[in-house]
Amino acid sequence: MGSINTNLIPNITKIPSKSGNVSSNKKVEGKVSEFDQLLKGQLESKEISENKDIQFSKHAKQRIEDRNLNIDNTEFLKLRNAIEQLKEKGGKDSLVVTDKAAYIIDVNKGKVVTAIDKNNMAENVFTKIDSTLFIN
Repeated sequence: MGSINTNLIPNITKIPSKSGNVSSNKKVEGKVSEFDQLLKGQLESKEISENKDIQFSKHAKQRIEDRNLNIDNTEFLKLRNAIEQLKEKGGKDSLVVTDKAAYIIDVNKGKVVTAIDKNNMAENVFTKIDSTLFIN
């Protein structure tokens, strides 16, 4: 059965330490790991806000379940990054195609409107979209 695995989806807005500073700098052999640098950069970025979580419409949730799609951490991050890219380019109602599925997204609301599994994409007509983004 398809599902959205919310356990793997990060809700990264801030990770304060006891002193109130953002901290997640785990050192590997005296150097900050690449992941920790990326995480710290995202946490400090002004673009990270409470509204960065992706919303899924009731219809999209039903389609994800019906089509046996699994939205894992990687897929979630692809969608979140796609929304940011589409916002920068002025996308409003967009088709995002990943290696797993295609999604129609209301970019301004950060909401997945519907989802189509990879096997059924060729059988569908996508209308009322103003942009398309292909992501591997």
